Amino acid sequence: MNLTIVEYPDKKLRQKSKEVKSFDHKLHELLDSMYPVMMNTNGIGLAAIQVSFALRVLILNIPDEEGEQTKENLLEIINPVITHKNGETIYQEGCLSVPKFYEDVKRFENIILNYQDRDANTKTLEADGLLAIAIQHEMDHLEGILFIDHLSYARRKKFEKEYKRMLKEKFSS
Repeated sequence: MNLTIVEYPDKKLRQKSKEVKSFDHKLHELLDSMYPVMMNTNGIGLAAIQVSFALRVLILNIPDEEGEQTKENLLEIINPVITHKNGETIYQEGCLSVPKFYEDVKRFENIILNYQDRDANTKTLEADGLLAIAIQHEMDHLEGILFIDHLSYARRKKFEKEYKRMLKEKFSS
């Protein structure tokens, strides 16, 4: 499966993803194909909608203490639901679908997540720090929300201006 990352302002990114009901070879193929796309673009998370599949599927691979992203640390999260959230943290986020742009976003500091793995087994995960932030970021994608939607009006206008300038430079070179 040859996947490419959908970039802002593509309207696909605003689609709401549907619940996964079939945990079959097609789902496994999608998950297996998403991993190299995420790794080859230096990502730590990727939602299926970012590769044109409107399914409640995301993968995460948070770097370890040495900054390595090993396949053993890969999380495949299907049909996620946050059951508990508390605290508040601000983190400078970026997104593979909004390249070269980073902004501070407010998120919950701690979350508890229920989800299914590729074989439909139900799992619970307690997350904090970068993992909690990344889960919330990727889950936003499942709802058609981008991290730039969390920005204040002024910062959003600044983003729009910078993004237009960046696109102009990209296509004029």
